[in-house]
Amino acid sequence: MFSSIRGRILVILAVLGLCGWYLATTQIKLGLDLQGGMHLVLEIDDPEGTMSMEARSDAIDRAERIIRNRVDELGVEEPLIQKVGQDRLIVELAGIDDEERAKELIGQTALLEWKLVRSRTEVDASLPRIDRAIVAALGGDSIRALGRAVEAPGESMEDLLFGTGPDTLPQEELEEELEDPEELDVEVDLEVPEADADLRPFSALLLQGPDQGEFLVRTEDYPIARMFLELPEVQAIIPRAVSLQFEWQPRAVAGQTYRALYVLQRDAFLTGDMLEDASSNRDPQFNQPIVQFELTRAGGRRFGDVTGRHVGDRIAIILDREVVSAPVVRSRIGARGQIELGGSTMEEARDLALVLRAGALPAPLRVMEERTVGPSLGQDSIDQGRLAGIIGLFLVVLVMIGYYKLTGVLAIAALSVYVVLVMGGLVALGATLTVPGIAGLILSIGMAVDANVLIFERIREELDQGRAVRTAVDEGFGHALSAIVDANITTLITALILFQFGTGPVRGFAVTLTIGIIASFFTALYVTRTFYLIYIRNKKATDTVSI
Repeated sequence: MFSSIRGRILVILAVLGLCGWYLATTQIKLGLDLQGGMHLVLEIDDPEGTMSMEARSDAIDRAERIIRNRVDELGVEEPLIQKVGQDRLIVELAGIDDEERAKELIGQTALLEWKLVRSRTEVDASLPRIDRAIVAALGGDSIRALGRAVEAPGESMEDLLFGTGPDTLPQEELEEELEDPEELDVEVDLEVPEADADLRPFSALLLQGPDQGEFLVRTEDYPIARMFLELPEVQAIIPRAVSLQFEWQPRAVAGQTYRALYVLQRDAFLTGDMLEDASSNRDPQFNQPIVQFELTRAGGRRFGDVTGRHVGDRIAIILDREVVSAPVVRSRIGARGQIELGGSTMEEARDLALVLRAGALPAPLRVMEERTVGPSLGQDSIDQGRLAGIIGLFLVVLVMIGYYKLTGVLAIAALSVYVVLVMGGLVALGATLTVPGIAGLILSIGMAVDANVLIFERIREELDQGRAVRTAVDEGFGHALSAIVDANITTLITALILFQFGTGPVRGFAVTLTIGIIASFFTALYVTRTFYLIYIRNKKATDTVSI
């Protein structure tokens, strides 16, 4: 059946119908460079070089899986997430509307922890030493330049501010407190000039919070307080049993905004590794966004044990070293709970639930390169690609008809079938069309024409030797077959190598080139021959053809 003219026509119509159905029902997916989007290059953030190359490679492998899960939940179609080298990732998101939101979701570490809230009295004795360590590390002049250095207050300030005063230790006693080498990981210098002895750069920023486990810092002082707190000399002085961590959002108190600084147990009793699921919702009582979570069986048992022993205490929920909420435990809590987000929006709640479901990144990532392509630029690329394709087709039609006459018309008809096959193949395989892909498409058009040229030249040679028309056509296709197969296979191998080892644009080129090679092989050897058989069907042995 497939060798008869009728059978051949039915096969061609069936293939065209299938491709036409795909084109009519499914839209071609456009790549980043055609519809706009975001291109990111991410790298493991390890400025101190503490991670080995093996650890960095393993971390980036796990980060790739986690980011892919996050992007999938974000709903981006055909994202490109690919490891490059040992410690870099390329992330391409086409058609993304909110680049900043996407970048935050991708780069957020999402380390979730539960810690007990301790009393601020546990760090009161360390505050004078922290002040001296900051002065010794930065110098009195630098601290005064910040505009936040406060001299020792009088009695009227003691109810509000913490620092030097009646509880301040003399410098000799401070040094004795720090003589134990096991207490510190870094060497702390508490020697300060006499003129700077009364400076209280850190403790002067702290106000009493409404709860025993927190201080308050004015919003305008928050960046400086955070900078002080992150100094290695300060971290060495903080008691080992506790940690100081800021609240993630400011709060309003009596017309003034503050950031809460919590005194927490240093070690978390539960982490996000034991999280089973998370979803966003609204609190039915206060109509505020919340994230409801469910723990694994082991996590539920652990959570139940801790909350059962600490009824009436506060437990802080920490995300990426910032306290999201610190509710009071009213009763024992099992595997299900919720995170109260206060003044956050529902979108922020959904984003938080998304990153919690996807899991925490094994290491922080930093953006090494960022590139955004606007939709208008993508449309320009489409228009230019369309123009290039039209010009290329016009020149091909002109040359083929001018040189091969009526036979050239048959080649152009086969070429039309080829274009439908390629576009239908792109849609059917779910491939993404990019600017390099358009280049590959135009290149494959030339290859399809090249196959026809080989066949036509062979037919001419057979006719010049006096062969009958039907014999010349059969011999022409037969003799050209090996050359066409060799050319297509070698090009196909190259395209597969480009797809395997290339990145986004190169792979887009390889995909369209591969589909084009297969389509050109089919149209040259099957479609063109079918058209030729129809053309010479009623010709006599002594007739000739227009070639």
